[in-house]
Amino acid sequence: MLPRIITGSLIAALLASSAIADTLRDALVSAYRTNPTLTGQRENLKATDANVAIAKAAGRPQVSASVGLNRDLSRRGILNTGGSKTNVSVGADLSYPLFNGGRVRNSVNAAKTRVESGRATLRAVEGDVFTQAVAAYMDVIRDRAIVELNQNNVKVLETNLEATRDRFEIGDLTRTDVAQSEARLQLGRSQLATAIGRETGSEAVYRQVIGHQPGQLAPPPPLPPLPATADEAVRIALANNPDLVAVTREAVASGYDVRVAEALRLPTVSAVGSGTYVNQLGGAPGNLPNTGSQTSVGLNLGVPLFQGGLPSARTRQAQAIEGQTLEQVVGTERAVVSTARSAFASYDAAQKAIQSNTVAVQANELALEGARAEQSVGTRTVLDVLNAEQELLQSQVALVTAKRDSYVAGFQLLNAMGQAEAQALGLDGGPLYDPLGNYRRVANNWSDWASDPRHHPVATRTVDPQEMPATPVVTQPLLSSPQTPPPASQTGISPKQADSPAIVPAGVTQPPQ
Repeated sequence: MLPRIITGSLIAALLASSAIADTLRDALVSAYRTNPTLTGQRENLKATDANVAIAKAAGRPQVSASVGLNRDLSRRGILNTGGSKTNVSVGADLSYPLFNGGRVRNSVNAAKTRVESGRATLRAVEGDVFTQAVAAYMDVIRDRAIVELNQNNVKVLETNLEATRDRFEIGDLTRTDVAQSEARLQLGRSQLATAIGRETGSEAVYRQVIGHQPGQLAPPPPLPPLPATADEAVRIALANNPDLVAVTREAVASGYDVRVAEALRLPTVSAVGSGTYVNQLGGAPGNLPNTGSQTSVGLNLGVPLFQGGLPSARTRQAQAIEGQTLEQVVGTERAVVSTARSAFASYDAAQKAIQSNTVAVQANELALEGARAEQSVGTRTVLDVLNAEQELLQSQVALVTAKRDSYVAGFQLLNAMGQAEAQALGLDGGPLYDPLGNYRRVANNWSDWASDPRHHPVATRTVDPQEMPATPVVTQPLLSSPQTPPPASQTGISPKQADSPAIVPAGVTQPPQ
């Protein structure tokens, strides 16, 4: 009796021991710390935060000073006073805008609203990166299981071929039976090579998204309860999806931009003050003093009368951009509805596929056992047994694939509903990255000399030493950062980690103060 292929190899591949294996939570934390798409989006949000300070600066006092050292080269006629030809002047000017048609106020409001949009976009990027990480994690588990199934299949086919040759030698089988067994073995080896190639590709994607090569992977934790209907999933998505939040806040900011453009038509009022000190080096002629000073204060009123059509052009431009953004709101809403329904349908289909393929595996096991027993008494041919073995393998592969598809589709549904970013997944006891921290630090800054140190990449490189060329394009001096995980103070990641992931409803982040 030839060895029997059972689902034990499948179960062993999917339910590896978690005591020594990496977990999905480990993979998500690694991606959160080191994925360059996510770390780059955090820097982009910092740039958006700075726009608030830029907008506020237009409504603050402006002070400038000037120092001049002048020497006359020639003086003739009535200009020749006989005084010193060299003088020093020092001046200072102060200007404070009192009214500018609402440009500053609306610019600040637009900048603050875009910060809210940027925070929602960061949430969306987190969800997308985590969805990619989950897919990469499950792809490796699936492809490793498929490789193991194909390896077992090749072993069984090798045993089949050996037994068939032995029976051919004693005249119990024909050369046709041997040829069929040999052809099926070569097909199994071809399928194994293809499966190994897919496994290698999945491990490369895992390395790209997570930041390191996959080790032994534990089975993922169960997904939280998902909506019972597609309509419920869509309702949750329309209330929480961060992409939709981001584009709606961007539309509001575009409305403020229209008001900024319209303010170009309005008068401006500024309070001004100036002071000047002059010293004629070497003295003045006669008894005249050689130094002097002047101070003045006043109000400046600027009334635009004709600007060549610039205000109208700027206003129309801003209105067109606002219209484009409003259209994008509808487009994003459509995409959210489509994504939520598609993910729900994929998850539901995968769940049904798991049930069907589980029954198919059990039925094919019985069919294979019966085909072997009947072949031993001559009522079945070698080809019948080979076909039964192939059908069992296909149903096992389909079951592994359905389990992967079910988990990935379920997580995609969580992402569409706005429940797949870091805070919603509970990867830490508190927010892993606080976008408010940088905003509070820069939004109200008054200093002209404040700046941050040169950024060192937080994302880790995945290039192995043996892969590094002699003349690499990316060099270490360019990055100026060792290839080690950055400290928690730089990444904003708290050292305290939760014991297990927990899905909780996600809310919109706090608006700028």
